Amino acid sequence: MPGRPRAALAMWTDSADAVFDPDTLAALGEVADLEPRVLTDFTTDHARAVLADVEVLVTGWGCPALTSAVLADAPRLRAVVHTGGSVRGHVTPECWDRGVVVSSAAAANALPVAEYAVAMILLTGKRVLERSREHRVTRREDDWLHTPKAIGNFGRTIGLLSASTIGRRVVDLLRPFDFHVLLHDPYVTAEEAKGLGVELVDLPALFARSDLVSVHTPLLPDTRGLVGRELIDAMPPDAVLLNTARGAVVDQAALTDALLENRIRAVLDVTDPEVLPPDHPLWDSDNVLISPHVAGSQGNEWRRLAHAAVAEVERWAAGEGFAHPVRRELFGQLA
Repeated sequence: MPGRPRAALAMWTDSADAVFDPDTLAALGEVADLEPRVLTDFTTDHARAVLADVEVLVTGWGCPALTSAVLADAPRLRAVVHTGGSVRGHVTPECWDRGVVVSSAAAANALPVAEYAVAMILLTGKRVLERSREHRVTRREDDWLHTPKAIGNFGRTIGLLSASTIGRRVVDLLRPFDFHVLLHDPYVTAEEAKGLGVELVDLPALFARSDLVSVHTPLLPDTRGLVGRELIDAMPPDAVLLNTARGAVVDQAALTDALLENRIRAVLDVTDPEVLPPDHPLWDSDNVLISPHVAGSQGNEWRRLAHAAVAEVERWAAGEGFAHPVRRELFGQLA
């Protein structure tokens, strides 16, 4: 293809091997003149030689920061296509100052996280984890006609903290179910909430009224510890806190106290710190499920990220612009 842009992968080698298989690398090579070696360090002589001609950087986990010095070595760079969600680790304000456009696979990565969240919402409503554990011990038929009325998913109130990309996917996936969905997000208007089909509430009401609160807030300076002791203590008895965002959004000590006192339940794909110390009491708590940060793209789901990146490079090369641009004015609100 004449006039194909010059492109290079910039990330850890392991990231490139995980996200791109031979087929997706070949697809990328069809729409761009791809440098065969992955750039892991922008300071080497080889990297500087590649940067001198590169027009598109396809980035991933482990990409070094695109500082002013790096950008000075890349005078022809016009676009960054990220195969992960957050670009905060490597994209800098200098990129936009230089007129570099940025794309992210956040929308593609949002789907498996949203799927995990919805799966856990449904499982916790039926108390599947606890009842399966009990069944393993008793090995008797369940007395299903005397199941407590609190168990089940009909009419359950689900609270979503933040209408982030993932939060909005969760809203979409919850539509077929008989849930009442609450949302707290200071950037969402009442009109937008109506369009989403959710009830917009303030932060205390979200925790006080929800049978389950699913956290989708990005970790920013003003969201660190946002879910504090007062909000956790306001949750109804046996309510569930589901966190697939970042552990530090939640006050880990307050959450631990509530769980050890059996006041609430939790599903934690992230913790603070990550991983919890081996002797942390939550490891042995029966009312919490701790998964090893598996909600995001893994295994065959990485192909979705690669496909998204190839599509964005193809769109940009054709002059169509990105389908999933990262806007500078929204950079401060992103994870």
